[in-house]
Amino acid sequence: MLRKTLTSISQRPFSSSSSSSSTIFPNPITPSPPKTLKTLTHLQKSSFESTLHHSLTTHDTDQAWKVFRSFAAASSLPDKPLLNSLITHLSSFQAGDTSLRHRLKRAFVSAAYVIEKDPILLEFETLITLMESMKLAKASAPALALVECMFKNRYFVPFDLWGHLVIDICRENGGLGAFLKVFRESSRIAIDEKLDFMKPDLVACNAALEACCKQMESMVDAENVIESMAVLGVKLDESSFGFLAYLYARKGLKEKISELESLMDGFGFVSRRIVYSNMISGYVKMGDLDSGSDVVLLSLRRDGEDSSFGEETYCELVKGFIESESVKSLANLIIEAHKLESVSTESDKSVGFGIVNACVKLGFSGKSILDEMKAQGGSGGIGVYVPILKAYCKENKTAEATQLVTEISSSGVQLGVESYKALIEASMTKQDYISALTLFRNMRETRLSDLKGSYLTIMTGLLENQRPELMASFVEDPRVEVKSHDWNSIIHAFCKSGQLEDGKRTFRRMAFLQYEPNHQTYLSLINGYVSSEKYFEVVVLWKEFKDKKAKLNHALADAFLNALVKGGFFGTAMQVIEKCQEMKIFVDRWRYKATFMETHKNLRLPKLRKRKVKKMEFIDAFKNWVGLTT
Repeated sequence: MLRKTLTSISQRPFSSSSSSSSTIFPNPITPSPPKTLKTLTHLQKSSFESTLHHSLTTHDTDQAWKVFRSFAAASSLPDKPLLNSLITHLSSFQAGDTSLRHRLKRAFVSAAYVIEKDPILLEFETLITLMESMKLAKASAPALALVECMFKNRYFVPFDLWGHLVIDICRENGGLGAFLKVFRESSRIAIDEKLDFMKPDLVACNAALEACCKQMESMVDAENVIESMAVLGVKLDESSFGFLAYLYARKGLKEKISELESLMDGFGFVSRRIVYSNMISGYVKMGDLDSGSDVVLLSLRRDGEDSSFGEETYCELVKGFIESESVKSLANLIIEAHKLESVSTESDKSVGFGIVNACVKLGFSGKSILDEMKAQGGSGGIGVYVPILKAYCKENKTAEATQLVTEISSSGVQLGVESYKALIEASMTKQDYISALTLFRNMRETRLSDLKGSYLTIMTGLLENQRPELMASFVEDPRVEVKSHDWNSIIHAFCKSGQLEDGKRTFRRMAFLQYEPNHQTYLSLINGYVSSEKYFEVVVLWKEFKDKKAKLNHALADAFLNALVKGGFFGTAMQVIEKCQEMKIFVDRWRYKATFMETHKNLRLPKLRKRKVKKMEFIDAFKNWVGLTT
């Protein structure tokens, strides 16, 4: 029956009596006039129209409605532009408008009255504006009643202007069953009246088919829609076959499903994903989980088939297994699917990923699926781990994630770089440094080449949280490209936290490994020494700096001088000054004059002259340089 219908376009005429469809909707409501008037004179009509125009201009909705009722009482209507302006005004939608439904009722009554009275006056654009507002207001009953009024009064508006709006309204408000009646009547009109513009398109046909197959679950109604499509000349697409596949699976009609697949081959359809998804849904709804699993495996056996289903399909399937307490069967499905999957299958496209991800979404323990797979001695590939690791990251369960990564590595499966990056970032955000470092070591041991991103994430986090001791133990990885600024970050962190000995050791280590110190290296050390008032260390540092014949700049010269003057090491300070003069670096004498006066105002020069002649010579030289009399 179905094969005959689908393969032949010349079918018997489609028929549906208009009398039967008239009972679908309530009759339009005629606006109740304030009182019955005689036919309006030209002057009265002109006066009413003027009042109506002013009411619309001033947004006086109640007054405009009263004027319209006066027109109706006299069995008359305002001119076309004014009439459409009124209905458009009543249909206008604004967010938070509590009076919308009341105005929509008036708009519906006005439009229905005009359609019954003189439909030629109602612009298509006005009608669509009204229907769009009905959609926003979720007013399905008035929208369907308006369509019935249009049909009854032979006000034939092209289907493509309003059909999809009605579909959306019905879908959002109780289902597509009501649209099925609209579909039948519009099809009848298109055929009987020979009006091609009234033909429902493929989207509408599929909406009607969806109503029959997924909501009403009616074989008879579904086949009637298929017949109508043949008469209308609308060719089925994959979605059409999908709805039928759902219905046949729901009814357990496997012979029909085989027939359906043969027909798809005849129509030239290569993809089966939508059909298989619907088929799985039908089998799950029926409670036949084994057949649902078979469809998943069948999709993998088809050559060149994209077997990745949507999240909704996997959730539906998983929910069925969980509710039937068949976790073992679910784990077995992952194992069997993995055997059929290509080695090039992306992890998030695998069946294992889809099933475990659905478990996580439904709040079911994905880890229990892994444990069951392990008990069966099977594998599901890396995809089964990814959703669980993502969930751990989201829930800040970094220790659990790290433990799972260890298990993954021991099983011989390699986690991707992006997964490691996400886990390390989550660990550093939580300040779980042990997990972050463990993950990085694991990442390194798996010989992944892209380590730099995760390295910087860890280094930055340790720096921001002042953990230089961890930075120092971490920085010497031979497989990570480390530069002087990385060492500088560690030295800076040590000095800032007052761990000067660690900072000095790191500086020595940096030099030993032949990383060249730069200005920032020395600045961090000098600032650390000054903060701890260890000025002699600055003297030692200057000697090393000078021996290296490093290049001095203004900022570094200023840092050295400030520390040496505060510490009273004027001989070394004069060496810095001489170096600055040699390199033509400007030095602010007034600043160091002020520093000297502030820090050495109680210096006992007579005693110093007797005991430390050499030091006094340096002091005199410095005072002479800054302009102080000796």
